[in-house]
Amino acid sequence: MSLLPSKLFPLHVQPLIPNSRIPHHYHILPYPRRPQALRVLCSRRSGKQRYPSEKKKLKYKLKENRIPVEENKYDGIWRLSNLGVPVHRDPGKDFLGISDGLLAAIAKVLKFPVASMLPMAAFTVVRKSFDARKLSKEPRFVYTVDIDVRKLLSLEPHTWDFIYRLKPKVGLVEHMPNERVSGDLISIINDVKKNHRGSPTRENGSNIGFGSEKSYKCPTTRKPKIAVVGSGPSGLFASLVLAELGADVTLIERGQAVEQRGRDIGALIVRRVLQMESNFCFGEGGAGTWSDGKLVTRIGRNSGSVLAVMKTLVHFGAPKNILVDGRPHLGTDRLIPLLRNFRQHLQALGVTIKFGTRVDDLLVEGERVVGVKVSDSSDKLQSNSQKLRYDGVVLAVGHSARDIYQMLLSHNMVLVPKDFAVGLRIEHPQELINRIQYSALATEVCKGRGKVPVADYKVVKYVYGEDGDPRSNSGEMSCSCYSFCMCPGGQVVLTSTNPSELCINGMSFSRRASNWANAALVVSVSSKDFDALSFNGPLAGVEFQREFERRAAIMGGGNFVVPVQTVTDFLENKLSVTSLPPSSYRLGVKAANLHELFPIHITEALQYSISAFDRELPGFISSEALLHGVETRTSSPIQIPRDIDTYESTSLKGLYPVGEGAGYAGGIVSAAVDGLYAGFAVARNFGLYDDSIENILGKAQSPGLVKY
Repeated sequence: MSLLPSKLFPLHVQPLIPNSRIPHHYHILPYPRRPQALRVLCSRRSGKQRYPSEKKKLKYKLKENRIPVEENKYDGIWRLSNLGVPVHRDPGKDFLGISDGLLAAIAKVLKFPVASMLPMAAFTVVRKSFDARKLSKEPRFVYTVDIDVRKLLSLEPHTWDFIYRLKPKVGLVEHMPNERVSGDLISIINDVKKNHRGSPTRENGSNIGFGSEKSYKCPTTRKPKIAVVGSGPSGLFASLVLAELGADVTLIERGQAVEQRGRDIGALIVRRVLQMESNFCFGEGGAGTWSDGKLVTRIGRNSGSVLAVMKTLVHFGAPKNILVDGRPHLGTDRLIPLLRNFRQHLQALGVTIKFGTRVDDLLVEGERVVGVKVSDSSDKLQSNSQKLRYDGVVLAVGHSARDIYQMLLSHNMVLVPKDFAVGLRIEHPQELINRIQYSALATEVCKGRGKVPVADYKVVKYVYGEDGDPRSNSGEMSCSCYSFCMCPGGQVVLTSTNPSELCINGMSFSRRASNWANAALVVSVSSKDFDALSFNGPLAGVEFQREFERRAAIMGGGNFVVPVQTVTDFLENKLSVTSLPPSSYRLGVKAANLHELFPIHITEALQYSISAFDRELPGFISSEALLHGVETRTSSPIQIPRDIDTYESTSLKGLYPVGEGAGYAGGIVSAAVDGLYAGFAVARNFGLYDDSIENILGKAQSPGLVKY
């Protein structure tokens, strides 16, 4: 007996595809009519009904595939994007499966009449995010879902005709007949090695799998000795690639392993004892370890390299939801065990890890780096230094390693000043941000344990003209002001690496359960700003940072006390004598007039932008909002030029500058990706790998200029 009326499921429709593509089970369905000549039973979008961009994209895909869409639409994956599920029909932010509400959204796209008949096993959630924008009719969870067509047809044959009628729509519906499922980095390299040992070949003789048959070279002579300086994301991933491909790797870190580093940070917070080589900036995992652990990136969330990094993090202990969450983050509490697992894997590969070891100089012979001079990090006089020789040195330090920049200049290396941003960190009660963003839905947050995520924000304002008026006749953009490193449910922390300087940042744990939300509000600065304060040369940006860090330390009165001012007072340029709202910063705050901190044009840009942000987020200007000074280390103030293919320094052979400190990344994921590509480039330079990693993971992308 038929489950549904024949009008809903016209079993007499003959699929317009070769019989070889029809699944076996479909041949047993009843056909009251004999197969007829090819007929088009559903109209195609054409002319004005099809967007020009869509038409161009489809035409390009058809040309590349050289087969009609109708012939292969039953193969591979169909990806449905922008599927909205109202909050009241969704289980909540922590549920990553297929709910009844999501099935209804899928059925609507497929035009399938009974959503409950769709088999959940045929669908996979690729992305889930929360959209509470005021432009939306109601807050909703937004999904991207992949349909396994063969599984869908096997479990529910009645969907055959509905898949046939499915058409690509740019940004909404995409067909991927030959979608490759990428693995973590370790699996990818193992595939390369398997191909080297010999693997099945296609009929045309080409190798099946990643890379070419001769891409990996098993070392038969002495392994190349490579030093990786810095154990942040770029250093860790460069070490992983090189070690997996057979190099003799030594990882050198001036700070301590996460266990000891945590104790050193505890001593700083409780007893105000700053370990200059083991703190919020220096140590295993880099500055990102004690941060919000954001995994958002501007270099392509779905790119092969980003997916490889994310899956590698999962391999080492990150929760699998980072692969699906639209705005993934880890939090310090999850990063610490992950880094421990990463370290143990490197050691199992034979990597030598030297914690508490500072690189004081490069060993250079004939304009080529042949090693490094190191000493114990606690030895300020460098009295017991050692000279270690290596075939290559990967320089993966962070942007706070200012002594490294000075050392590079002593070797006449080219360092290019780079734009970055400076400003203040603003803190609100988290409940206030929840109300601003979610209105009545704010009660569903429950300090990170509720149905909807803890509210955050991202704002940007472009300021034109010297007077801060965007309607200035100059016509050129003077600067931009934007939120940076927003930490919902977080706290303000000290990131100074020198007792005479004061610099702050934000961090959160995985649940984001604190009472405060903080974000940096920063203004872009460039060489003209450095020149105005008579800072010149390659390290002008570094001196610019130090100037305001020293001013902030003086304004706070020393002992790591942070100068603060309420937002309302800052806008009115006054200093109230009333009590300050509470702050999450644990080393103490002191009321100060932050107008005295920056040059007037930076202060006015902040004032103008805060007023604009309040129009976008009504309530942003509040007597409960507190500005903290100062935030200066948003990105590296310099870039170290390198060859685009070999990643080798253009000034010194044998030196490979990578990551955020070298000016090629901005955040955990982009730094890890840069280290990944650098590791393959170095391996290729030393004969460990013949092919291009771009054949596996695609072309490397730059994060570009940070705007927000």
